[in-house]
Amino acid sequence: MTDQDVSVLTIGAGPANLALAVAIEESSSPELAQSTLLLEQHPDVQWQRNLLMPWARSQVSFLKDLVTLRNPRSKFSFLSFLHEQGRLDKFVNLGTFHPYRWELSDYLQWVAKSLEQVDIRYGARASHITPTRDAEGSVTGWTVSLADGDTIRCRDLVVGGGREAHVPDTLAGLPIDRLIHSTQFRSRIGQLPTDRPLRVVVLGGAQSAAEMFVAVTEILPLSEVTMVVRSVGLQNYQTSKFVNELFFPSFVDEFYQTPAEQRGKILDEMRPTNYAAVAPPFLDEIYSMLYRQDMVGPKRSTMRPMTEVAAARMDGDEVVLDLRDRTSGKIEQLGCDVVLLGTGYDSRMPWLVRDLSAKLGLTDVAVSRNYRVDIGESAWGALYLQGVNERTHGIADSLISVLAQRSSDILDDLLARRSAEARTP
Repeated sequence: MTDQDVSVLTIGAGPANLALAVAIEESSSPELAQSTLLLEQHPDVQWQRNLLMPWARSQVSFLKDLVTLRNPRSKFSFLSFLHEQGRLDKFVNLGTFHPYRWELSDYLQWVAKSLEQVDIRYGARASHITPTRDAEGSVTGWTVSLADGDTIRCRDLVVGGGREAHVPDTLAGLPIDRLIHSTQFRSRIGQLPTDRPLRVVVLGGAQSAAEMFVAVTEILPLSEVTMVVRSVGLQNYQTSKFVNELFFPSFVDEFYQTPAEQRGKILDEMRPTNYAAVAPPFLDEIYSMLYRQDMVGPKRSTMRPMTEVAAARMDGDEVVLDLRDRTSGKIEQLGCDVVLLGTGYDSRMPWLVRDLSAKLGLTDVAVSRNYRVDIGESAWGALYLQGVNERTHGIADSLISVLAQRSSDILDDLLARRSAEARTP
């Protein structure tokens, strides 16, 4: 077991904290960069690692990479990555703003390897966090314990590991080996046998559910797949250019200053831009797939709209789902072997944050415009949250659209606090 001291520690080396690492490295403070460490629980950096199907695309423009909207001249841009890899001409020839997801994932790993001052530690999973305090009880920093027994102490902590997978209560009693959430899809679907028929049910009506619905027919060539959707059918993301202005980094200021009650209403109206919907081009592909199966076979994929799972149980070696028709209320049993969950994420703060807020005595996690948790003005150590501040910073908070500017906001706060302390006798 070893101990380590750093100035800034981030939990997670995904897009959010990588963007912050680049901003710190490009800042005027090399001392801060050389004392910043990113923790990544996996052995490498991948974006949405369990949904990296070869045909899956990003729904966000490549210009909204880790740096371009903050510093268009940065050597860490997506275009710089393509140029260095000798892929720029071919990418330009595609004529698209939406790269394949694996290509953005490659870009993130390239950025991670290109950092010269900020360090990344792989295979490092944080098990719990403890605030350190001075004699007056003010927070002076944080002690992060890793699963391997090592301890890292820091002054400022940035949590950007994302939310936990959501498993509906009606399915919580099923054996874990019969449930595969989208966050586990690629890792676990490959463990299922491909030499015998399997009955697969996909739950959800959003992009991740739709991608699993298509992918499982390729990965399990003998499978029969049923997609259960609560709505009248798969629906488009709202992609109007007028609506997309709400994903501008500049909209964060306007949203943050809006009263909480109004923010909630705005979020409800913005849900179709990011939740329970599918990218329009992919909708066309799914409809064409179903059409081909209907016309020339084999018929392996079925969609059940206006249907919800009322209950689930095991009957011997079979999963039995009670499906309720939302138009008639009629219940019908459907047997299957495995259930794929495109059911999104737990709306609560991540468990590390919930545990830490309890240790801090916080009944509510209040975050400043610069993403710093309010733990008292006297605190020397700060806690920043990335990607979980939708209710205060808008629906884009969990997306890559605002990463570049958000990293600048957090960096400005880090530097301003240090500058103010340097001027204080």
